[in-house]
Amino acid sequence: MANYLFVYHGGSKVTDPAELESVMQAWRDWFTAMGAAVIDSGNPVGVSTTVNSDGSIVNHGGSNPASGYSLIAAADIDEACARAKACPILNSGGSIEIAEIIDMT
Repeated sequence: MANYLFVYHGGSKVTDPAELESVMQAWRDWFTAMGAAVIDSGNPVGVSTTVNSDGSIVNHGGSNPASGYSLIAAADIDEACARAKACPILNSGGSIEIAEIIDMT
């Protein structure tokens, strides 16, 4: 089993309390369905800042800023992608970047 970083991008902002509860329940249901594969359900993230190799700084996350993350276990990248296809962020126009976490110990 490998561990994968799911980085969420985009998705619509919800302000209506009833709609927000519905969205949050969809996320809870998705995590529950994955069971022990959820290592860290993660969190939303604020606006990012990028520090480039030349020391310059870019604010506001660039063209496709991260909106959250999770750590998910899967047998391989195909299984990680299959898990991601059920993520609620996809229903609101978002996307998921997936990268295997390399164990350096």
